[in-house]
Amino acid sequence: MKNLKITVNGVPYDVQVEEQDSAAAVSSPGAAPAAKPAAPKAAAPAPAAAAPAAKPAADAEVINSPMPGTIVNVKVQAGQNVKSGDVLVILEAMKMENEIMAPHDAVVDSVLVTKGQSVESGTPLVSLH
Repeated sequence: MKNLKITVNGVPYDVQVEEQDSAAAVSSPGAAPAAKPAAPKAAAPAPAAAAPAAKPAADAEVINSPMPGTIVNVKVQAGQNVKSGDVLVILEAMKMENEIMAPHDAVVDSVLVTKGQSVESGTPLVSLH
């Protein structure tokens, strides 16, 4: 059992946390019980143009994510010509939008991520040839 101090909306609460087999239980004398989680919503299918390719071509150059974050915009699609410095993907990390740019003139082989997707450092984003 762990004793923790948590502040919610500027009000501090002393809570006790007990680990259980399948879930953690949280109790706090005088605190309102936590709301039940909402039922999961069915995910809307992604538009066909934004669907990521399964794998880049063997001879393609893969542009990887430089940091963990969330894809907020995909600016290119497969078959598109890009020039050096063109924005391929916008990645939000630490509340900042980072433009991932083409390192040289190329053709987009495949887009490997979708808008809203969380990525880790090193995740393939776009492949070029």
